[in-house]
Amino acid sequence: MVDVSEKPPTAREAVARGTVSMKKTTLRLIQEGRMSKGDVLGVARIAGIMAAKKTPGIVPLCHPLNITSVEVAFEYGKKGDRIHIESRVRVNGQTGVEMEALTAVAAAALTIYDMCKAVDREIVISDILLIEKRGGKSGTFKR
Repeated sequence: MVDVSEKPPTAREAVARGTVSMKKTTLRLIQEGRMSKGDVLGVARIAGIMAAKKTPGIVPLCHPLNITSVEVAFEYGKKGDRIHIESRVRVNGQTGVEMEALTAVAAAALTIYDMCKAVDREIVISDILLIEKRGGKSGTFKR
């Protein structure tokens, strides 16, 4: 692990996004709440939040952080065949939360896949990326 003991704690934030593409009929089942496993986006939101908090146990060499906020939001794509996921993670600490934001998106996407795979095996998870980060020595990054 990188030694961050000499770094002062600062307010830090990271935003990540990803996309889950599927059949239009699958998205309609999600929107109508008719997926047999239940509320897909509600469960995916909780999975994303939990994953952000558990990142050091999933990604080797990540520092355990005292995360102050995790938000996971969903937006339906204009073509009616995809869901865009966005996570926003905040911390007051000595290292950033980029990995936590990316892990939240990945877990939310995998949960959507898991809850929908019985009706759609062609689901694609794609474009998981960091959109922006603020705080720390390196300052602000915006894609």
